[in-house]
Amino acid sequence: MKTNTPLLKVNNAGIRFGGLKAVSDVNLELNQGELVGLIGPNGAGKTTFFNLLTGVYVPTEGSIELDGERVNGLAPYKITKKGISRTFQNIRLFSELSVLDNVKVAYHSLAKHSMISSIFRLPPHFSGEKEMEEKAIEFLKIFNLDPFMHEKAKNLPYGQQRRLEIARALAANPKLLLLDEPAAGMNPQETEELMHLIALIRERFSLTILLIEHDMLLVMGVCERIYVLDHGQLIAQGTPEQIRNNPKVIEAYLGEEVS
Repeated sequence: MKTNTPLLKVNNAGIRFGGLKAVSDVNLELNQGELVGLIGPNGAGKTTFFNLLTGVYVPTEGSIELDGERVNGLAPYKITKKGISRTFQNIRLFSELSVLDNVKVAYHSLAKHSMISSIFRLPPHFSGEKEMEEKAIEFLKIFNLDPFMHEKAKNLPYGQQRRLEIARALAANPKLLLLDEPAAGMNPQETEELMHLIALIRERFSLTILLIEHDMLLVMGVCERIYVLDHGQLIAQGTPEQIRNNPKVIEAYLGEEVS
């Protein structure tokens, strides 16, 4: 259910690498339950912005708040525990592990049993492992990956690897899911299936989703609002229709001024 308090609030956030401003003065808000797009030309700073949100980079200016709590400077694993999970532009699975184990890895960050119980194989270890495996299998069923649970991740077709990466991100029990070009490398049929999958997981898990994507059919088809980055700065925001007809956005993509 949506509330009036933003789940994510980004205030004048930015980062410098030496003298280069990779992202500058970004202001962005996401409300509970929204599905929002982040688009822009190659090199616009979109993935860098995701890296700021997830603690890979620490902002050199501004602030990032999740549920009213500032998360600037927290380690990535702490931000994951706070409720932000992500996928990557280039698939980052544990290729030699099974499909099931790839999802179980995410649950280990939320494990209730202690390291001591795991080292000495105490009862809490076995009950905890059983619970994680049952939950992981439930996720695989949602994504129709359960028939392949014992296959190595590297043996899955590309589209299914994408689905597995999203399943793993969801297994971390996020409040906010960041999807970095989930349709990259997919054919039109796989992209259409992905559109339906994103809508499904948003409703089923009451998630807030921020989506980076170059496939405009996907973005315009699933997003309620869209932010546009160019050269590290926000140049527009609005509904899909507003963005589609925004002269600044057209200029950024076409590289020429629109009269």
